[in-house]
Amino acid sequence: MKALDWAIVVAYLAYVIWDGIRMTKHSSSKEGYFLANRSLPWWAVGLSVMATQLSAITLVGTTGQAYNDGMRFIQFYYGLPLAMIILCVTVVPFFSRAQVFTAYEYLEKRFDVRVRTLTSFFFLISRGLGVGTIISAPSIVLSIVFGWNLIATIFAIGLSTTIYTVFGGVQAVTWTDVKQMFIIFFGLAVVLVVIVASFPAGVTMMDGLTLAGSLGKLETVDTTFSLTEKYTLWSGLIGGLFLMLGYFGCDQSQVQRFLTAKSVDEGRTSLLMSAFLKIPMQFLILLIGVLVFVFYQFNAPPIVFNANEIAKAQGDARFQTIEQTYAAAHAERRDAAVLFSNEGDAHRQAYIEADKKFNESRKQAVAFVKETSNPSFNDVNYVFPTFVLQNMPMGVIGLLIAAIFAAAMSSIAAELNALATATTIDFYRRLYKPEATDTHYVAIGRITTFIWGIFACIVAIFASNLGSLIEVVNKFGSFFYGSLLGVFVLAFVVKRARARGAFFGLLFGIASVWVASWYTNIEFLWFNVIGCVVTVIAGYLISLTDRSDVNREEADAPSL
Repeated sequence: MKALDWAIVVAYLAYVIWDGIRMTKHSSSKEGYFLANRSLPWWAVGLSVMATQLSAITLVGTTGQAYNDGMRFIQFYYGLPLAMIILCVTVVPFFSRAQVFTAYEYLEKRFDVRVRTLTSFFFLISRGLGVGTIISAPSIVLSIVFGWNLIATIFAIGLSTTIYTVFGGVQAVTWTDVKQMFIIFFGLAVVLVVIVASFPAGVTMMDGLTLAGSLGKLETVDTTFSLTEKYTLWSGLIGGLFLMLGYFGCDQSQVQRFLTAKSVDEGRTSLLMSAFLKIPMQFLILLIGVLVFVFYQFNAPPIVFNANEIAKAQGDARFQTIEQTYAAAHAERRDAAVLFSNEGDAHRQAYIEADKKFNESRKQAVAFVKETSNPSFNDVNYVFPTFVLQNMPMGVIGLLIAAIFAAAMSSIAAELNALATATTIDFYRRLYKPEATDTHYVAIGRITTFIWGIFACIVAIFASNLGSLIEVVNKFGSFFYGSLLGVFVLAFVVKRARARGAFFGLLFGIASVWVASWYTNIEFLWFNVIGCVVTVIAGYLISLTDRSDVNREEADAPSL
């Protein structure tokens, strides 16, 4: 990176930390620290909701996913608009009227403290794992840019974000999210323009998309119904619907966002904003990944995208032979791509065959790295940052690195704040010290934010080698979201549900997902359906064995 790039990144990081810390003046009470005094406008809440989702995983992992697999991942989000509409009609007004700090407080009123504590506990586990994965993405970028040890970079980015979250609370999280979203959108627009401008003379964006389409990279709808196929129309509409209902309706990191809104209507509007903007935004990010793939049809991509692994392997004669084969395969594919772009379908099949040969040569390089250096090697998360550093002009590199940090810090801060809220309100205040002052609870919230920051950094060390980070974080969530959703369905819909049924139903739901993950080939989006259905059925049947009077709080509950 040049001096200008360094200046942009350093100035951005310094501003974000300063801006977050100055929000301390708004967070002296627990209502202010955890819920921003329920005073935020819909557009700020909406941008914060989107920023919480738009982590560096999205910029780093999704672009790498699209480079390898094309646009198929967009199907993951097809259930989102319907989920948001359902939540706007049901959960948003209910939680807002209930004046709760966490989604799990209501479960104590409806069932008992055991159910509240268990659901909050599973949220803490799922989010703690998730935020660790989120920290991995910018840490990978730092390790490439600065040549630092990956573990050191994990703690650098994780703890720097923890600092302003500790002091500023949800006020700092939300308003920092708003500013970071503008940086992210601007950065994405710039990279899109620069990529297309880098295509060879005579090759248009449509030509590039034709190349990608001939290899199946533009597929956005797969109507195959299969529980073992990862991304299809049905896994998105059904599995994705259950995932989004669980995430936005039962996960404290999202519930806390709309609880900060000024009113029920503003909370609803904030979710609808995400419902209608998320898919286009995700489409744009995936498209950038596909265009990076097109760029590398004409420009030689690294044999593997992790520069450290290349450095380790280059002294080996076997790897040098693989490099020679790879260079020849790229030259053949490049020539075939130019012919196909300039002269049309007559050269389509030759281009497809050249791409297959190129992919085989790259697989040899990946296999070599796994055999000689890193058995768990997967470089999908290195594609976009490596592309940026090697091909973007001065100044743009700094902007895009800052955008990646912006995406990371917005999500990390939101997740840490939600983890601290649930820990403080659902455990510390409820079980240990129910009558303390606001100042005391704010202090505990800051301490727990710091502790969760350390925990997340430890998780990040292991998450960086688990594959595509965008898939990893959603897999972590899918182990829990469906079952948590099932508990709220029991609470809101099943009037016969009792505390015993909800408690053990949740345990059965979690167990069913783990069984499905270990002993079947069912893909992770369907875990959300399995967890929810098993929790509701088991909870209802177990409730039939309990003849105690049910708490009638459900009379005021929404209908899902």
